[in-house]
Amino acid sequence: MTIQWFPGHMAKARREITEKLKLIDVVIELVDARIPISSRNPMIDEIVKNKPRLVLLNKADMADPSLTKEWQRYFEEKNMKAIAINSQTGQGVQKIPLAAKELMKDKLNKIIEKGMKPRAIRALILGIPNVGKSTLINRLANKKIAKTGDRPGITKQQQWIKVGKDLELLDTPGILWPKFEDQIIGLRLAATGAIKDEILDFQEVAVFVLRFLQERYPDRLKERYRIEEIPEDVIELFDEIGKKRGFLMSGGFIDYDKTAEVILRELRSEKLGALTFEKPSDF
Repeated sequence: MTIQWFPGHMAKARREITEKLKLIDVVIELVDARIPISSRNPMIDEIVKNKPRLVLLNKADMADPSLTKEWQRYFEEKNMKAIAINSQTGQGVQKIPLAAKELMKDKLNKIIEKGMKPRAIRALILGIPNVGKSTLINRLANKKIAKTGDRPGITKQQQWIKVGKDLELLDTPGILWPKFEDQIIGLRLAATGAIKDEILDFQEVAVFVLRFLQERYPDRLKERYRIEEIPEDVIELFDEIGKKRGFLMSGGFIDYDKTAEVILRELRSEKLGALTFEKPSDF
């Protein structure tokens, strides 16, 4: 699955981020807890270099809790503080200003030792489209500042947002990289809704989802689609789900488009439960 998606506003965002970096104390990186590596832009490491980093595992309510703990350990071993949050409900969000202060502790202490009053910590908030950035900013600021939506690419320009007295956030548009080198990354992003549905081949993404569920969550698959034995052949599995749901066309053929759509819709609406598409040992 080859997806090329690097609109002009994303190239511009990258330039603007690089320019603003000298004003920034801490980089807050928002990722999807279900795909913590696939939802990271590899260019971010290159852009932000050695700035202190806070990783927020968003949509943690939709992710496998035991794997979220593994991912927190993974990032902390790489010297990045990691917090599991849910920007929709606010779960874990109150920990963010404290975590930013913790990352800046040494610098703040030096300023206080000099007899000066520290200014608010300036944080840059980064994340790929549709990872929940605007919802998080509104939650932190306690008012609707950033536009939100369930489709990628809502934020189009940068803005500074005050969070209490101690934190200022610089919002940025979501950035995707020019091409997904690893096609599995593209499929994981597509499955979780980070890529516009209009450019997807739903059947290809649904087949990927079924293979993943066969391997990692077979019991969920059996329970949701009332299947006693999961066929090894993924196309047979696809057929069985289509039949169970009554997606038949004239001549008894399965309507693959409808079947693919329902598989993706049910995955994204958590009808298959909280699950995580990747674990640290995969990398």
